Amino acid sequence: MPPEEEEEEEEEAGAHRQETYNMSRLRSSSLEIKEKGTEFLREQLDAAQKELKLRDEECVRLSHVRNQLEQELEELTASLFEEAHKMVREANVKQAAAEKQLKEAQGKIDVLQAEVSALKTLVLTSTPSSPNRQLHPQLLSPGPSRASSRLRGHTRNKSASGALQLPAEPTPTDVATNREDKELDSVLFAEFLSWKETPSLDRSLALISRVYREDIGPCLSFTCSELSQSVQCAVENNSLTIEPVAMSSLHTVKAIQCGGPNKCALSGMSRPCRHRIKLGDKENYYYVSPSSRARITAVCNFFTYIRYIQQGLVRQDVQQMFWEVMRLRREMSVAKLGYFPTEES
Repeated sequence: MPPEEEEEEEEEAGAHRQETYNMSRLRSSSLEIKEKGTEFLREQLDAAQKELKLRDEECVRLSHVRNQLEQELEELTASLFEEAHKMVREANVKQAAAEKQLKEAQGKIDVLQAEVSALKTLVLTSTPSSPNRQLHPQLLSPGPSRASSRLRGHTRNKSASGALQLPAEPTPTDVATNREDKELDSVLFAEFLSWKETPSLDRSLALISRVYREDIGPCLSFTCSELSQSVQCAVENNSLTIEPVAMSSLHTVKAIQCGGPNKCALSGMSRPCRHRIKLGDKENYYYVSPSSRARITAVCNFFTYIRYIQQGLVRQDVQQMFWEVMRLRREMSVAKLGYFPTEES
């Protein structure tokens, strides 16, 4: 075989070996890559599985939390609805009670308004100087009869009405002889106007303080100072009772009588006592002379008129009310000086 052919065969054989070697090496590399890829993918798979497991656990936990929150929300909603229904029921009950009370109050107000209207009708013209005969029925029966019902407060029968008696019609001669002029005192009128804004018996008010100092105190100042103070308190509390001695036979309750028919318990002077007084709920009765009774009656008349003004029962202008108060003050002053109307026999 010529050398050229041998060289070609050797080259071919070398090329073949080289190719075989390359193929073998390629296969080896391919297997190695495949193994490495498989191992990498397996690691990725394991990591993914672990992550999925963690996520599953988290989902389970979150699902449990969600279920718990939903249960609490349902319980809270039910509790709120129950509380709301309870509040609505209570509100309805209170509303019904309030409406019932309102209707009852309106009924009472209507009754009271009717009573006040009737009382105002009686009292509109009833002042100590001009009493209403319907309000003072004792004025309707003049004559020797002196019996009257015993009332709580400043109780007076016909002869005990004092300044409240209806004056007799004056003759023309008397009118000409007894005519008098009046001049309004600015200081006294200013005090009255100030008192009229908020009428009360508070002694801190200028008008009431002056009346107590100049009229009520002196008028109710008797020899028996302790009893005088008790009488003044009873007059202020509207709990004084004055009754004729002739009425004592009508009482079934035995009372402790102080003084006697011929001795005044207030002045201590020996005078015929046709009346006796009772202070509040006390059992003691005190005989009083006509002069002492007139002084007490004058103060009672003043307090009665002041209370009429407080209750809005006097329908007069301010000056008329002022002059009526001044007239009542004058009566207290006159009674203090010992003057009193003569009682009918």
